[in-house]
Amino acid sequence: MRSLRLLPALAAIAVCAHASLATAQHPAPLAEAHGYSYPATSLATLHAGFEHPPADARPMVRWWWFGPAVVKPEIARELAQMKADGIGGAELAFVYPEVLDDPAKNLRNLSWLSPEMLDAVTFAQAEGKRLGLRIDVTLCSGWPYGGPHITAEEAARRLRLMAVPLPVGATSLPLPKLAAAEEIVARFVAKGDAKTWDPSSAKAVTGDVIAPATAGQVALLFIDGHTGQQVKRAAVDADGPVLDPFSRKAVANHLKTVGEPLVKAFGATPPYAIFSDSLEAYGADWTPTLPEEFKKRRGYDLIPHLPELWLGGTEAAAKVRHDWGITLTELINENYLTQINDWAREHKTRFRSQTYGEPAVSLSSERLVDLAEGEGPQWRAFSTLRWATSANHLNGRTITSGETFTWLHSPVFRATPLDMKAEADIDFLSGENLLIFHGWPYSPPKMADGTPEVPEPGWSLYAAAVFNDHNPWHPVMPTVTDYISRMSWLLRQGKPANQVALLLPTDDAWAAFMPGKVSVTAAMQQMVPKELMSAVLSAGYNIDFIDAETINRQGLGDHTLLLLPPSDRIPTATLKAIDTFVERGGHAVAMGKLPTLDPDGKPLPDAMHLTQSIALTPDAGSAAKALVAAMKPDLAMSNVSDYDRGVIGFIRRSLRDADVYFVANTSNQTVKLTADFTTKFAGGQEWSADSAMTVRSIPAHGVDIELAPYQSRVYVFGNEAVKPATPAKDITSHTLAEMDNNWTVRFAGTGATRKASLPSDWNAGDTQHYSGEVVYSQDVTLNKLPGGKVFLAVDGGSPEPGAPNAPAGPERTKSDLLPDGTPNPLVTRPGPGTHAWYLAPIREAALVTINGKPTGALWHPPYRLDVTSLLKPGVNHIEIHVYNTAFNAWSALPPHDFKPLIAKYGDRFQMQELDKVKPLPSGILGTVKLETETR
Repeated sequence: MRSLRLLPALAAIAVCAHASLATAQHPAPLAEAHGYSYPATSLATLHAGFEHPPADARPMVRWWWFGPAVVKPEIARELAQMKADGIGGAELAFVYPEVLDDPAKNLRNLSWLSPEMLDAVTFAQAEGKRLGLRIDVTLCSGWPYGGPHITAEEAARRLRLMAVPLPVGATSLPLPKLAAAEEIVARFVAKGDAKTWDPSSAKAVTGDVIAPATAGQVALLFIDGHTGQQVKRAAVDADGPVLDPFSRKAVANHLKTVGEPLVKAFGATPPYAIFSDSLEAYGADWTPTLPEEFKKRRGYDLIPHLPELWLGGTEAAAKVRHDWGITLTELINENYLTQINDWAREHKTRFRSQTYGEPAVSLSSERLVDLAEGEGPQWRAFSTLRWATSANHLNGRTITSGETFTWLHSPVFRATPLDMKAEADIDFLSGENLLIFHGWPYSPPKMADGTPEVPEPGWSLYAAAVFNDHNPWHPVMPTVTDYISRMSWLLRQGKPANQVALLLPTDDAWAAFMPGKVSVTAAMQQMVPKELMSAVLSAGYNIDFIDAETINRQGLGDHTLLLLPPSDRIPTATLKAIDTFVERGGHAVAMGKLPTLDPDGKPLPDAMHLTQSIALTPDAGSAAKALVAAMKPDLAMSNVSDYDRGVIGFIRRSLRDADVYFVANTSNQTVKLTADFTTKFAGGQEWSADSAMTVRSIPAHGVDIELAPYQSRVYVFGNEAVKPATPAKDITSHTLAEMDNNWTVRFAGTGATRKASLPSDWNAGDTQHYSGEVVYSQDVTLNKLPGGKVFLAVDGGSPEPGAPNAPAGPERTKSDLLPDGTPNPLVTRPGPGTHAWYLAPIREAALVTINGKPTGALWHPPYRLDVTSLLKPGVNHIEIHVYNTAFNAWSALPPHDFKPLIAKYGDRFQMQELDKVKPLPSGILGTVKLETETR
C-alpha cells in the first residue's frame, strides 16, 4: 500500500477498471440501455445533435389540476401550448380546489377518482399522445401517498412514549386510552420521573400488575401509535391519512385503490411513468411488524432495548439505533420502493421516484427504482439532486430528472427567464439532464363572451413559479426551453466523468437516528460539511456521492479520488475495498478524522483502522490540496480570485472520441480566468450554449475565458483537426450606432403610444399596473455595413444586493456592509426562493425583430444578439418587444377572499408572501447600441 502523503504533486496514475456497474433491466417493451455506450462520435455529429436536440431532451412540467376542476377544451389548449413552448410533456398532479363550484362559469370540482375525473385523465393522455408529448401521472392526490382508503391499521405510525410517575405503593400500571389500531408494545418501570429517568434501571413488565412502587419510580409505556399526518394539498374527496411506507399491505392497498384506476384511465397506452414525490412521512419510524422483522434481520429482540433506543447517549444505544435504522431502510426498500417498482413494470410503465427525505432511505435505495429523481439547487452543499444524479451515475443510468424551480423567486409569478437560467445551470452542474418545471398551473378558460372565468393571472399553486401562458413574459419561453433542451441532450452523451467520489457516512446516520428523526438525507445535511464540498469544487473537481453498500457491491467505478468527510463508522469490507482501490492507483483523502468503529460500534482491527491507504487532513482546504497533489483536477483554473474560483462550476462528460465540458458562472458578476482542461485531446472548440454556434477553436490548455453574470459555455475536445486557436483577448468591439433616444413605445395591451429615451421604466403613472408586452421601436440609418459581425447590445445591468454564497477572497469582504455603508452584494440574505441576484437592463425579457424578421431573445447576460444577417444599408426598423411579470397588474387587484373555500373544504393551502406583490420596474432600463466585433 502507498500513502498518498508520499506521492509527488500532480501524479497521474491510471486507475484499473473495476467491476461493471450493476443495473436493473426493464421488461419488454420498456427496455432501455443501462450502462454507458461509447459509439464513435465526431465533433460534427455531436454539434448537430447539440444544435437540434431530439424531443425527449425537452423539459417537462408538473401540471397542477386544481380541484380537479378541468374541462377538455382547456386541457387540449394547454397541451398544445406546452408543445408550442418546446415542452416535452407533463406530469399530472392533482391538488386542492381553488374555487367553489359555479355552474354559471362552468366551474365544477370533480371528485377524486370519479368517472368524470378519470375521463379527463383519459382525454389528457390521448391528446398528449396525439401531440407527441410524454404524460406521467402522480400516483396520489397531493403528497405523500395516502387518502381516504387508508385504514387506521395502514396509516403511518410512530413509536411514542408515555412516562407516568407511579404513586408509592401502586401495584398496577396506568393504562392510557389508545386510538384505533394503536397498542402498547412494551411496559417498563424505571427510576426517575416523567422527564428524567434512567434507562439502565428499566425493568420490563408483563401485563399490568407490578410490585408495589417505591418512591421515584416511573412507568414507561411504549406505544405503536399514529403520526396523525394527513395527505397534504389533497383534491376534493382525497383527504385521508398518509400510508405506512414500511407496510407491504398499506402500499398494496394504495396501488389497488388509487394506482389501478389511474393507470387504467390511460387505456392501451400506459403513462410513461408513475411518480412518487419526496418521502415526507414525517415522524414515521415504526410499523406493527417491526419487532418481528428486527429480530429476524438483526438476530436479537428490539423490545427490551426500547428505553436505550429512546434516550440514546451510550455505545449500546448507538448500536440499537443503528440496527433499528438499517431495518427501517430495508423495510421501506422492500415494501415501498420495490413493490411499487415491480407494480409499475407489471403495468408496462416505470416508477419515477424522489427517493429521499423521511423516512430512512439510503443512497443505495435509489437502485431499486427505474427512474431516480432529485431536487434542490444546493450546488456547493449536500443536496438531494446530487444524491439522485450520483446514484444514477453509479448505476449506469444516463438520464436524471429533477423537480426544478420549486422555490424559484417566491412568490408565484415573480420568477423570470434569468432566474430560470441561474437555477438550471446549477442543476446541470449537479448532473441533472431532464428538467421537470415546477410548474404549470391549469387555469380555467375564458367564457363564451370572452371574459375570463377567474381574474388574471389565473390559478397558481400556493408557492412555486408559474410557467404557463398567463405569465406575461411567456413569449420568450421557447427560447428558454431551447437552451435547456440543448444542454440536457449534450449532458447525456457518453458517460459522467466526475473524478471525486465522496463517501457518505450512512452508518453514522443510522446510529444517530432517534424517535421522530429517521432521515439519512437530513443527517447528511450536517455530516457532509459545506466547506468540504465548496473547497473541492473550487479546486476544479466535480463530485459524486457514494455509500459503503455501493463500494462493497461494485467498487468505485471510474472515480480516481475518494473523499471521506469526518466519520466514525465504516464496514471492514469497505476499508478493504478502499485498500484495493489505492493499490490499483486510486487516492483516498479524509477530512478531520478517520473512522475507528465498525457499523456495530466495535473498534476496527488495528490493521484496518491504521491503514495507510487514506491520507488524513485537518480541514477542508487541506483535503482539497491533498486531492490536487494526488491528481490534476479536471478543470484547473489560474489567474482567478478565490471568490471567482468559487462561483465557476463545470461538469464533464467523456465519450470515446470527445470530451464535453459545460462551464457556468453562477454569480452576478463577470468572471475572467485561464483554464486548463484535463483531456487527452490537444484541442477543441468553444460553442455558444445559446445558439450552438462555434465561437472559436481552442487548445486544451491556457484557455482565456470571460463569462458575464450567469453566463455559460460549452467546450468540446476531440481528435478532429481544428483551426488555429483564437484567443479571446484578440476580439475587440466598436460602437456602430447609439440608440438611446427617439424610441416609440407602444403598449400592446391598450394600444397607447408614447415617445421615450432610455432608460425607460413604465412602472410609473398610468402604466404602473401594466403587465404584458410593450414594443420599443426605432429606425436606424446605416450608410454602409461594416465587414465584421454586428450585434445589438443592451448595457446597464448590475449586481443586486444579496448575492449567492461563495468563498470570500482577500479582495472581497463578507461583511454585511461595504465601506460606504451600502449593502454588500456578495452576502446572502434571508428569504425563500432561489433567484438571480442581478438588476437586469431588460425587465424581464424581450424578443427582437429587425426589418420585420425575428432575430432572437434577450433574457440573460450578456444582453447581446448577432444581427449581422438582418441589417441592410439605409433605414433599418428595429423593434424590441419587452415583457414584464404579472406583479404589476396583480398588485392592482383586491385581495382574494378564501373564506368560503375554507368553509367548504378546509384550509388546504395558504398563498405565500402576497405582501410582496407590488409593481416592479419594467421596460428597458439600460442603453441600446449596435456594435461591431473584429478579431
